[in-house]
Amino acid sequence: MKMSSILNKPETKRVIRREALYPLPADFYFKQSVLLVLSAMFLIWLSRSESWDMAISQMWYDPLTQRFPWKDNVWLDVINHRLLKDLVIGGGVLLLIAGIVRRQWRWVLVALLMGIGPLVVGVLKSSSAHSCPWDLVQFGGHAVSYPLFGSIPENSGPGRCFPGGHASSGFSAMALFFLFWPHRPRLAWCCWWAALVLGTAMGFGQIMRGAHFMSHNLWAAWWVWLTQCVIFGCVTHLFKMKRK
Repeated sequence: MKMSSILNKPETKRVIRREALYPLPADFYFKQSVLLVLSAMFLIWLSRSESWDMAISQMWYDPLTQRFPWKDNVWLDVINHRLLKDLVIGGGVLLLIAGIVRRQWRWVLVALLMGIGPLVVGVLKSSSAHSCPWDLVQFGGHAVSYPLFGSIPENSGPGRCFPGGHASSGFSAMALFFLFWPHRPRLAWCCWWAALVLGTAMGFGQIMRGAHFMSHNLWAAWWVWLTQCVIFGCVTHLFKMKRK
């Protein structure tokens, strides 16, 4: 997933030094568009099938007690569900304040991207009729599950569980990619992969508690990265047009 060699040209370096909100090449957005389309096709298939989601969640469900034993686990609740989320949010707030104080507008934009990504996921989640695993009849609840894009059953339950809101907090750190690229591309991709691992770990903790399916968390990563790429591209393009 390396960028075009155009970013290594001296002319590009002078532009980057002159413009805090540097535009990324069209090649980057083309590759990310292809990646997002292909991953969306896979996620649609995964969500329509539901077999993987059910199989993974069944691993953490106790049919004898008809509950998820890890649901109220202190470590998963306090550390994974609260502390990690607060740390990511706090890091974004500190970056925003530092960017404003030092007038580093790229820092400000990246901090805003860290907030906007989960915000988009939250809006989608609040309007979703998909219920969480612990609400479904397969896991001791009363709600009926249905595949993505399927007709909503009358007893679909409380809903508001798709995509995974908690995991999106970890995935939001993927915005740090734009903070370091193209000055330090290796560090940029390290931040991207680290955020992907963090979001996956935070999301898997919720799977263990019965709060989400695996596909919920993967969709959260998809929406966060799509949002961040689109907004960064639009803002930097407008900034470039304004400078001309």
